[in-house]
Amino acid sequence: MAIVRPFKAYRPSEEYASKVAALPYDVVSSKEARAVVEDNPLSFLSIDRAEVNFTKDTDMYADKVYQKASELLEKRINEKVFIQDKKDCLYIYEQTFRNRTQTGLVCLCSVKDYEQNVIKKHENTLAKKEQDRIRHIDTCSAQTGPIFLGYKHDDQIRNYIYSFKKDKNLLYDFTSGDGVENKVYIIDDEKACKKISEMFRKTGALYIADGHHRCASAVRVANKRRNKDTEEVMDKEYEYFLSVIFPDDELMIMDYNRIVKDLNGYTKEEFLNLVSQRYEIELMGKEPYSPKEKYEAGMYLGGEWYKIKARKCCQNKDAVDNLDVAILQNEILSPILGIDDPKNDSRIDFVGGIRGLRELEKRCENGFEVAFAMFPTSIEELFNVADNKRLMPPKSTWFEPKLLSGLFIHKF
Repeated sequence: MAIVRPFKAYRPSEEYASKVAALPYDVVSSKEARAVVEDNPLSFLSIDRAEVNFTKDTDMYADKVYQKASELLEKRINEKVFIQDKKDCLYIYEQTFRNRTQTGLVCLCSVKDYEQNVIKKHENTLAKKEQDRIRHIDTCSAQTGPIFLGYKHDDQIRNYIYSFKKDKNLLYDFTSGDGVENKVYIIDDEKACKKISEMFRKTGALYIADGHHRCASAVRVANKRRNKDTEEVMDKEYEYFLSVIFPDDELMIMDYNRIVKDLNGYTKEEFLNLVSQRYEIELMGKEPYSPKEKYEAGMYLGGEWYKIKARKCCQNKDAVDNLDVAILQNEILSPILGIDDPKNDSRIDFVGGIRGLRELEKRCENGFEVAFAMFPTSIEELFNVADNKRLMPPKSTWFEPKLLSGLFIHKF
């Protein structure tokens, strides 16, 4: 039984929405964020990556950086760049990218649901990355980036939510710099909000698609405040976190590709021979090869593309080990290339599918030796891993489009 709650969002005034909305803090570098903010000072990156307000040699984890984020948020509320709705509402966030639309419900979800595994995860979090968002959330007393959640689609829920996608409910309609058309609608009817909450109580689990660190950080802040709070009040705001929930059949996971700096001492011929014991190999030539089905991958080596397909002996029914990224890890990256800890090994890097396969070629011409173009993990595989209380290998999924930050803020 998932708890879904309306809230009084702080959100941009209509005139500022397109200027404020920004890509999530963790998909842009500090250098990229500086360039965006220099061109557009209202970009939410000035708050999400507040180090851009200081000199380049400033420690991005310095206390003054988080304090600046809090000050800027309050300043823009006072200046009416952000306004707050006067009553609890739900919101519809519709994104259209490459002729495909996904429609999510913006709401608050429960910290307790996360702690009790009603909200399920599929990857571990890194303490350093968690600590950054803990300090940001705690200092601002606000969640500024939504958690991207999925649920097993229910047409009754979908149709009811869709019924509010009307002109009279439209708040924002703009195309962001990444080419995504963004529309936001408001559901401010109390009975409708209550009905939607009741419908989600029957859905069972929710699944974190993207935003594990933001979610874990919100939970840590809630625990911190619980320990300090002596006031006995039910439903405190810090017990909930900002979320957007999408039906699983509207989501798209792109490939998350791998590049490796060397062949671990092997010649090209020796490496191909070792790979051939685990994968069928077919030379494809100079044109990039994108895998067409599960167990296939594209491999770029020595200026040529190969189609490789995992042999039957490498395929299995385990929820994690049968993922294409896990098979590659277990059959090539670890035993042949010596990469046992891909999270921390400097010899490997990861390239989101949105950058295209030519990016893999480019990287192999500039310091890397071999690249692997992966077949995307499916949303069914993700849910299966989470249902089995297992964890995926790092960098298994790349969701596109990304949820923009700054359109909704939950203060507590």
